Amino acid sequence: MGGAMKPVGSRRVVLARLKAKPLLAGQLLCALAAAVLALRQALPVWDDGAAAVVRAVLFGNLLVSAGIAAALVGVAAFHRAWRWRDAYIWHDGAMLYRGGGERWPLALIQDVVVARSELGIASLRLVVDDDSEVTRELVKLYLLEDAPEAVRGGVMFAVAGVRGFPGGSALN
Repeated sequence: MGGAMKPVGSRRVVLARLKAKPLLAGQLLCALAAAVLALRQALPVWDDGAAAVVRAVLFGNLLVSAGIAAALVGVAAFHRAWRWRDAYIWHDGAMLYRGGGERWPLALIQDVVVARSELGIASLRLVVDDDSEVTRELVKLYLLEDAPEAVRGGVMFAVAGVRGFPGGSALN
């Protein structure tokens, strides 16, 4: 054997990237909201010392404390998406990956559709053949840098490659 063999499925094909500006804006807005809410909790007891400020932020108005926690979760979520922005949706020939957390076998993917949430926010969603009636969200369209049709086409082309069909026969 002359060279090392690559394991099957070791190639990485990027199908979609995320826009940078909405991710930065989301991080900044969530951080600003957390700071404003924490300041709102801390100002009434500012002169009583650091311990009183910490108690007020954590245990003062519990609704505001929950808002601080939600804003910090938002910062973390936008930061995680920021780290994956250059390769958010990708496949390795066997699995489709979204960011670093979700993955689906290409053989189980039936379609990629555009759907709107209850709030009217459009997103690309996967139709997966796993005996559930729920579609899986891939990405919200306002975050997507590439055209939704191109991402759908890339996913369906990868699915067709796994199933052994010529690429053109799987695309509409």
